[in-house]
Amino acid sequence: MEPRQVRTAEDARTLVAERDVPHVKVGVFDVDGIMRGKYISREKFLSALEGGFGFCDVVLGWDCQDQLYDNVEYTGWHTGYPDAPVRLLPDSCRVLPFEDDGLFFLGEFSPPAETVCPRALLRRVVERARTLGYAAYAGFEYEFFVFKETPESIREKNYRGLAPMAPGWFGYSVLRNTAGSDFYRALLDTCRDMDIGIEGLHEETGPGVMEAAITVDGALAAADKAALFKTFAKVIALKHGLLATFMAKWSKDLPGQSGHIHLSLKKDGSPVFHEPGQPHSMSDTLRWFVGGQQKLMPELLAMVAPTVNSYRRLIPGFWAPTDSTWGVENRTTALRVIPGSPKSQRVEYRIAAADANPYVILAAALGSGLWGIEHRIEPEAMVTGNAYDRKYPSRLALPRTLWDAAQRLKSSRAARDLFGDPFVEHFAATREWEEREFRKHVSDWELQRYFEII
Repeated sequence: MEPRQVRTAEDARTLVAERDVPHVKVGVFDVDGIMRGKYISREKFLSALEGGFGFCDVVLGWDCQDQLYDNVEYTGWHTGYPDAPVRLLPDSCRVLPFEDDGLFFLGEFSPPAETVCPRALLRRVVERARTLGYAAYAGFEYEFFVFKETPESIREKNYRGLAPMAPGWFGYSVLRNTAGSDFYRALLDTCRDMDIGIEGLHEETGPGVMEAAITVDGALAAADKAALFKTFAKVIALKHGLLATFMAKWSKDLPGQSGHIHLSLKKDGSPVFHEPGQPHSMSDTLRWFVGGQQKLMPELLAMVAPTVNSYRRLIPGFWAPTDSTWGVENRTTALRVIPGSPKSQRVEYRIAAADANPYVILAAALGSGLWGIEHRIEPEAMVTGNAYDRKYPSRLALPRTLWDAAQRLKSSRAARDLFGDPFVEHFAATREWEEREFRKHVSDWELQRYFEII
């Protein structure tokens, strides 16, 4: 049996027996979309297939630097950081080609941690779509910079003067991807072996920046693949003496890094976004879907742009939107409707950056679209031309800081309806923590600007 043929706990037991593996790697994704995991013995794994296993709930109660939140209710010193139950997902099984074909399985937090688990959040939104009669599909595109650095060297250099994988601005370069084919091939081969289908991989414009388009899949599977891609792209880079970053904006002089999402819906197996004879072949369903995404984007931005750094990217002129706008085949807007055949017509969620948690951001993008369908929300006037060149009503303005975005999320009745009070309270609090941590630090810019002169 092959790993991607596993569907049930019995299949998983059979595969482990066939391969006679002594240990299995398991992982869960935390609030920031970082995989946390461990090796467990074969005996423990087989037991966990039936009853799950415990994972310290601190992974839902600390930030990306393992610092403990002091403002969340779900977990903390007041609860003693107990184990949270995790259920294994047999159909997530993958081979680890760089670990002697070892086996890997994803897990998902069970109740009560389920209410704040990112993957469980998206699963609930997908179930909401199913209740409405829709099957949701998504495809992620990621830009990421690659450097000739190590985790040690970036610290020694204090993140300055880093050497990119390749110099200069050379988008879609065949020269670069041929000269660097060892890394390219390793990344492509690993993603193929792990069922993270890569539809396209190329040099983007900027020193050392690449873009990968992950093949479309059902929404939950697509988010799994996106989250795994971010993790294992970094792994493959490290194994080649390189270092990859998915920061939204690592340099003020270079473009930000997007994580665009392409979305579509089907009903009874047929696409529902295309309707011949309508403007741009947009069905009512697509129009309402875009209307909901547009209306809720300012309220859900903390889920979409979840770090302080996210807001460095959302500036005019760098291919990142600054207001909740939409257009047809317009890459200056936050939402880009892509006309085509019934099969290919879709909407691109262009506000998305590479630093977002794939489960959380897809829950926001899909959930807001479903909300638009449920409430028949008409979008604002379509933008033609350069979206940066005009003024928009204040209702379309996006929050400019993570703190402001967190406040909008907390006060959003739609968010609480879509995602539940426990998730909204927990996630908003984690974003407030992130902003507070930022405010504690004195930047190089402040020292250079004020130290002597002021």
